[in-house]
Amino acid sequence: MTKAAAIDCGTNSIRLLIADADPVTGRLTDLDRRMEIVRLGQGVDRTGRLAPEALERTFGACRAYAEAIARHGVTPDRIRFAATSATRDAENREEFTRGVRDILGVEPEVITGDQEAAFSFDGATRGLAGRDGMAPPYLVLDIGGGSTEFVLGDEEVRAARSVDIGCVRLTERHLVRDGRVTDPPAPEQIAAMTADIDAAIDLAAERVPLGGTATLVGLAGSVTTVAGIALGLPAYDSAAIHHTRLTAARVREVSDRLLAATHAERAAIPVMHPGRTDVIGAGALVLARVMERTGAAEVVVSEHDILDGLAHYAASGTR
Repeated sequence: MTKAAAIDCGTNSIRLLIADADPVTGRLTDLDRRMEIVRLGQGVDRTGRLAPEALERTFGACRAYAEAIARHGVTPDRIRFAATSATRDAENREEFTRGVRDILGVEPEVITGDQEAAFSFDGATRGLAGRDGMAPPYLVLDIGGGSTEFVLGDEEVRAARSVDIGCVRLTERHLVRDGRVTDPPAPEQIAAMTADIDAAIDLAAERVPLGGTATLVGLAGSVTTVAGIALGLPAYDSAAIHHTRLTAARVREVSDRLLAATHAERAAIPVMHPGRTDVIGAGALVLARVMERTGAAEVVVSEHDILDGLAHYAASGTR
């Protein structure tokens, strides 16, 4: 086995996967998988800069991750750190990359939207072949904090597009008034956010054919949280959520419920992570609108995503 570590640093969360990789099959066995909500992208859509307090939250998580990586004996050449939307957009991203380098001893990669799409596709679609109702081609939808990736492919990626409609970015654009998230949002705020999402879907469709896909695969925290709510789980359960299939009607029902709820009502949902309480409505609406616009009858929810794709590459030593 080859030990590998992957870190995915997004707009809302930073996640770690330490795994044993089988050199023959490429199969990953999790040794440590964890996530922290650090909201690195706080205010980036408005200011163009990473806030000092957001950087410190992220560096604190990196210190904890560095300790875990060292305990498992992962060598630096088998560590891969990818930073996505918020860092791509920030004027002071060198401050971020320097801090990560000092803590982890590896160079963080500020990956492009196309690279993010490829890693997400790899992580999400491995293991789908041969499963009932999960035939290619796949349309992988990765709803992040700052951006959403649309990736179409079968054994490999055919087309991809990254658009700026992540759950944090949409919340800050449309659901914040007087410095606070509206509780709950007004109809005109939801309408403006819906128009923003639809425009982004149109942009994605210029490069990625969105109709006639055999299997829609949804990734990341917004999607898995919607699945946990739809299933009525008493607590977040990755195993129960992984490869759940949700109908478009059920997704719309959950989205409407979240957008009509107060902060307290959302926070009381058993599967809700505290860091998602204010942004989950926007993320759920992205999923609902994509399903409506593409005509997808259902979505396959995957707990495997960009983090797993990064870990495969880390294990192989590919750069």
